[in-house]
Amino acid sequence: MKTPKSLEPLVRDGLVDEVIRPLKSGKEAAVYVVLSEGEVRCAKVYKEANKRGFHKQALYQEGRKVRNSRQARAMEKNTRFGRKQQEEVWQNAEVDALYRLSAAGVRVPQPYNFVEGVLLMELVTDDAGAAAPRLNDLVMTHKEALDYHALLIKEVVRMLCAGIVHGDLSEFNVLIDSNGPVIIDLPQAVDASANNNAPGMLERDVNNMANYFGRFAPELLQTSYGKEIWKLYEAGNLTPDVPLTGQFKSSTKQADVRSIMREINDARDDAIRRKYEHEE
Repeated sequence: MKTPKSLEPLVRDGLVDEVIRPLKSGKEAAVYVVLSEGEVRCAKVYKEANKRGFHKQALYQEGRKVRNSRQARAMEKNTRFGRKQQEEVWQNAEVDALYRLSAAGVRVPQPYNFVEGVLLMELVTDDAGAAAPRLNDLVMTHKEALDYHALLIKEVVRMLCAGIVHGDLSEFNVLIDSNGPVIIDLPQAVDASANNNAPGMLERDVNNMANYFGRFAPELLQTSYGKEIWKLYEAGNLTPDVPLTGQFKSSTKQADVRSIMREINDARDDAIRRKYEHEE
């Protein structure tokens, strides 16, 4: 096929030998199957912000590091330079997440290179060597649904142990190869410790999985893995192998308001008394 303009620089630099075919075009990027260093890989070309369908970016950008104060000011003022820097931060988030998660043993595509808004990475394939199907393309048995769900919950835990929340996990962002689920599409990934929206995003990711697999295994609709996982993370007790129950009980104990107010008043009276004693 004719080389897309966005991939021409990589062809000139020898990073891509041949563009074989388009793979998919989504809300944030177009993906092509390419030949690179003698291997069949994929090239993800990010779309410009005004052509992208992903909304509420501000929620995801909280806590993301920028290079310097000039970059931060430009992004805050939304200048032309600032918008360009914002795009770089958005794209780099996926690259950084892929390297971190791959190193942590999470099943994500192996990244190889990131040049001029194009991410070269592993092409996830099925047994026949064709591009692996997405989770939503599968029809599964009750047991398969339970097994896949369990595997993905483990991956979510492993991601959080590496300090990352996917932020947009669904049946459309999971591929299935011969060894099970592979998590993809991470430009909206957030730093769990730096983004105040992380707990809600994690819970939404986990609930998306329960709702999808619940079509085949309805008992999963009654689980609360998200809250359980975050509570363990907050307490510093989350590990990749931690046993989970899928149940979460929030505290139903009501605060004793009268006792609290009594303690506040006593503390205030003590402070006043000490003040007068000091003045005397």
